[in-house]
Amino acid sequence: MKQRKLRALWAVLVMAIATLLISSQTVLVSARNGATPARGGQKSDRGQRSDHAQKSDEGQMVDQGQKGVHDRLPPPYNPYPPGILPSDLNSEVARVLREIDGIEAEALAQLRALPPPTLTNQPPLLAHTGQRLNVLVGKALNFDRNISPFKDRACAFCHMPYAGFSGPIPSVNLTMVAYPASYPYRAGKRTAQRYTYAPSFPVLNFNATQQAFFGGNFWDSRATGYLLGSPDANQAQGPPVDTQEHALPDTACVAFRLQSAVYKSFFIELWGDDLNAIKFPHNSEEICQTPGGASTFGTDTMPIKLSSTDRAIANHVYDHWGQSLDQYEASPDVSAFSSKFDAFLHDPTNNPLSADEMAGYNLFRGKANCNSCHLDGRSTAPTPPPPQGNAPNSMDTGAPASTAPLFTCFGSANLGLPLNPRDAFYYQTTPDFFGFTANPFGFGYRDLGLGTFLRSGFGTWASPNDDWTPFAPASDGLMQTSSARNVAMTPPKCPTTEAPGPYFQKEFFHNGYIKSLKQLVHFYNTRDVYPFTTITSGHCPAGTTEKVNCWPMAEVKNNEDMTLGMLGLTDTEEDQIVAFLQTLTDGYTRPYPDSAAYTGVCKTGGTAATQGNEFLIPTPTLSPCPAAICGLAPLPTMPIP
Repeated sequence: MKQRKLRALWAVLVMAIATLLISSQTVLVSARNGATPARGGQKSDRGQRSDHAQKSDEGQMVDQGQKGVHDRLPPPYNPYPPGILPSDLNSEVARVLREIDGIEAEALAQLRALPPPTLTNQPPLLAHTGQRLNVLVGKALNFDRNISPFKDRACAFCHMPYAGFSGPIPSVNLTMVAYPASYPYRAGKRTAQRYTYAPSFPVLNFNATQQAFFGGNFWDSRATGYLLGSPDANQAQGPPVDTQEHALPDTACVAFRLQSAVYKSFFIELWGDDLNAIKFPHNSEEICQTPGGASTFGTDTMPIKLSSTDRAIANHVYDHWGQSLDQYEASPDVSAFSSKFDAFLHDPTNNPLSADEMAGYNLFRGKANCNSCHLDGRSTAPTPPPPQGNAPNSMDTGAPASTAPLFTCFGSANLGLPLNPRDAFYYQTTPDFFGFTANPFGFGYRDLGLGTFLRSGFGTWASPNDDWTPFAPASDGLMQTSSARNVAMTPPKCPTTEAPGPYFQKEFFHNGYIKSLKQLVHFYNTRDVYPFTTITSGHCPAGTTEKVNCWPMAEVKNNEDMTLGMLGLTDTEEDQIVAFLQTLTDGYTRPYPDSAAYTGVCKTGGTAATQGNEFLIPTPTLSPCPAAICGLAPLPTMPIP
């Protein structure tokens, strides 16, 4: 009897010790003494500096949050060799967070000043100010940095207004490509796409006649919109629980954080969700302060244990989160149709394009063939260079078929871009503090874009339609054709993307390989004029200049778009196309909201042709593409190098 009692006591003791060990990792990041921002007088912890900032390997201070949110901070994850992370990363992160807080305060003031809508009608609707309420709730959600484990990442952290709602940190755009997550220095694998006009993309579907996919959001179109009817709303649901972005471990964490949000009453007024009815377990805060992917969660994607009723409410809240963000992005606050080109379409006599802009427009829809994918609402009349053809004019003289063209075909293409060895994702090959490894394949990883999604492969979402899977080999390497609108948007104080400036450094295409619009147009023009099909970035031969007269091999050669690469444009014609692209920037006919929020500095010097080349690094010897990526059925049509 005594032995049985001793064994029972010993088992209880072992279980207690195991429980303490498992929970200790979470406790490290819990807000034991922190006040949560809330309505009704609770103190906000925004804008305060952590007393426990950590020093990174770069010798910089890491400010992951605010005082009161953390008693102890886990050490930052820094698997990167010197020079991958920009030296000013932490000060730039702090700058963007200050800007985000300022716009969030503006959104809250706009919400409070809005006359309340009237609930009426059958079916019920919020009359008078209901639409604006939805837009402003979406704006408040977009700039709320509490929707992350360490309360230091908002959606806007990667998507600020002055950059066309794309990446706001020039040094990140030059170096690590993807933006650091709530837990530094996890980072994703692609550039931050622009929000503007993304709500116009249709639900992803396969067009059997054209044998092509159209629609969806994200570079690989994985936000299909199949459930909400909106790819953009579906896209908004991704970053909060992406392990490399906000990194919340459970979608219910959004409802949990909204329970104490200062704008909670507006969210409830809009959607009617009974947020306060959800009975969250006592450990919900600790769970939500542990980044997704942590080993303590295993494969559990719903670590917050809710009743079926409460989980249903939390799911509705998450759907409404995405829908309000979609309506903000669809509104004139974001997708404004206020560019010089829009004014020209409305009244070309009183709003003419300059000579260079008009020449660029004619090239865009003619010789350069841009209009075959970035549709302007007119027909395209390309003039192929000899020996393909010698069309005599190529000028489109037709009237606009659309007065609000979106400059995209909603499709996808493989442009043959080289692998960019600066992408932070390649280096995240070891477990971080939480036992999570983002990329176990290192430089074996290949970004097959849409093809990987159709196979439900590594680093993407599961496909909701098995009928699409057979089309994966024909989709390898394809990335979404974004709208050309706002591709040139910069803060007013840095009026261009192009050196010598003063300019705001952006990055272009899915892997950030291109650093100026001049380079972008030159790539389209000369990819096949100066091809080096056996070398990788950073290894152009002596006597050549990368991105000028040397284009390294494509990361994915399969399905390469051959309608570009040898356009026969002169240097002047390239510049004229850049001038036209700049006319697609919103804010010409009326001010663009929050475009002046940038408080950083402008860059000057150099030339647009070689902009960013001083940050080129040699690509290491590439590992073979692993079976987990290139060996999934159906196999690629030819081997991926």
